[in-house]
Amino acid sequence: MSEPLTLLLIGFAIILLTYVLVKPQSGLITYLIKNKNANQKTLLEDALKFIYNCEYNNINCTLNSIAGNLSISADVAAGIVAKLQNMGLLQVDRDYLALTSEGKSYALRVIRVHRLWEKFLADETSMTEKEWHKAAEEIEHKLSEEEADKLAAQIGNPVFDPHGDPIPTASGEIPERAGKHLTEMQPGEMATIIHIEDEPHTIYSQILAEGLYPGIQIRMIEVNDKRVKFEANGEECILSPLIAKSITIGPIKFEKPVEGKLKTLSHLKVGEKGIVLGIAKSLRGQQRRRLMDLGIVPGTEIEAELESITGDPVAYRVRGATIALRKEQADKIYLVKEEEKN
Repeated sequence: MSEPLTLLLIGFAIILLTYVLVKPQSGLITYLIKNKNANQKTLLEDALKFIYNCEYNNINCTLNSIAGNLSISADVAAGIVAKLQNMGLLQVDRDYLALTSEGKSYALRVIRVHRLWEKFLADETSMTEKEWHKAAEEIEHKLSEEEADKLAAQIGNPVFDPHGDPIPTASGEIPERAGKHLTEMQPGEMATIIHIEDEPHTIYSQILAEGLYPGIQIRMIEVNDKRVKFEANGEECILSPLIAKSITIGPIKFEKPVEGKLKTLSHLKVGEKGIVLGIAKSLRGQQRRRLMDLGIVPGTEIEAELESITGDPVAYRVRGATIALRKEQADKIYLVKEEEKN
């Protein structure tokens, strides 16, 4: 190849590379700048959420706690705090951090989107509990207020998310925290789980692994500084006090008053009958609607009619029709045996 042609090709390559780097709207440099700004916005909003949650739960928020929650260095956290202060969203007095009214409003807008999206995923999709939070973490930084309002209207303007957290209204109103920590229960006391904290993810995963969810009934057996032992729908659970503090309990509530010993549908043997009390709140979306459409609602009589060779699924008689349900579904339908209801 001749030298002039080589120089020409090199020159063309340089021009092409320059164009790719600085092309308006879609150049690499433009992309990197936009990406950096997006990451900065995400960090600022995540910090606002964390500070708000600390205030809501009466926990002291520090620079180190922000760094730990966002998985960033203390220097980066200091920069974020300074930025929020300059934006008029945060007040800083030595180690004391407090959101301004503008900061609180901003934080609640982000939290509103997050919890609305989790509610949407729980009720309208087949995504699991472990997937809701991660997906909501991504969308909360992208949805506008108008889009959030449309989403809320689409799913019926819910008041609570799947974890039992209150969803802020469009005007930024949110109820005060209710209930008490699981660790505050006394042996023999009964209650209902009304909220499970979904952060940090490691603790939330351990709670899910125990099959716990908002709406489940529990009875405390033992509580001390080493372990918390309780019964949840007939199953014994043991948690460390650290994990138990992520669970909030409240008064027992059922869709129908309990008139006997509480059991799940899977306890029925062939030929036995029961009266439905309700469906566990962990059974959501299309599966829940299908069961209700089949007539599995409070007050309905249901009979175990036929068991498969493997024992799963089982055929049940409901309102003159026979339906097959797997054990994982039957475990989430509460009832009282017919002979025990009086």
